[in-house]
Amino acid sequence: MRLSSRGEYGVRAMIHLALNYNEGFIPLSRIAAVEDISQQYLEQIFANLRRGGLICSNRGVKGGYALASHPHAIYVGDIIRALDGPITPVNCVSDAQTDDDCRCGKTDDCLARSLWMKLRDHINQLLDGITLQDMLNWKH
Repeated sequence: MRLSSRGEYGVRAMIHLALNYNEGFIPLSRIAAVEDISQQYLEQIFANLRRGGLICSNRGVKGGYALASHPHAIYVGDIIRALDGPITPVNCVSDAQTDDDCRCGKTDDCLARSLWMKLRDHINQLLDGITLQDMLNWKH
């Protein structure tokens, strides 16, 4: 499983907002420059994060983006899911699974499915156990 650039950049941008949590709204141009991410791409990422309720925005001279909650209340798993959807190694064990997601057609008698489910659960448990605040604390 490989994290998408949206997920990677989204986590980096959210860490930037967490580092500057007490400063209020941070201009998107500043985040893009510091994190070396295209501002256009960051706008797309932030639209998803805003829809996911993880960030809020403010227009105007003192406008920009800020975390919608304290860094200790935002989990990495929520960020990744807001940007990439369900966190799963293969589509057939996704919570949002449809019949078309299982390419092999052996959902009920697949011997590998248990492995994929365990991997999915471990990844989700790890990412849902780490907050932005935890990541800030790792720096010290």
